[in-house]
Amino acid sequence: MPKYSQRADDTSAAQEPASAPFLRGSMVVVTLGNPRDKFWGMILALAPEGLSMSGLELASFDDFVVMVKDGESFTPSIVFFPMHRIERIELDLPDGNLASLSQRFSSKTGLAPAAVLDSPGANGKGANGQGPNGRDNASASGVRATKDPA
Repeated sequence: MPKYSQRADDTSAAQEPASAPFLRGSMVVVTLGNPRDKFWGMILALAPEGLSMSGLELASFDDFVVMVKDGESFTPSIVFFPMHRIERIELDLPDGNLASLSQRFSSKTGLAPAAVLDSPGANGKGANGQGPNGRDNASASGVRATKDPA
């Protein structure tokens, strides 16, 4: 049999994991131990020391979706979990007929979760300076940012 037969190529490709699935911007569900908790969000950095991410406790997911849908201001948690607390990190992917949390978020809000969670941390505003509903959250409340005259 030749060294690189068709059958060998088929089986090796099927067993090969996706290259680097846990990169910055990947949506994940993290299971933590001591105390036990689950966290949903976007990876900011993954290092031997631990995981930095932007997101929220899984128990708050439905409330978060309602807040975003209603255009309320919010600040996603920017957290670091040391590796000794992390039990499991899984990509937020659909499971059969069950939608992923990211898909549920998008279908209910019309927004990409990574874009909402990638905010600089001020009232849910994204890189474009607007809230998740496309409006400036500060102007909706009557408070406007002003430039420093100095």
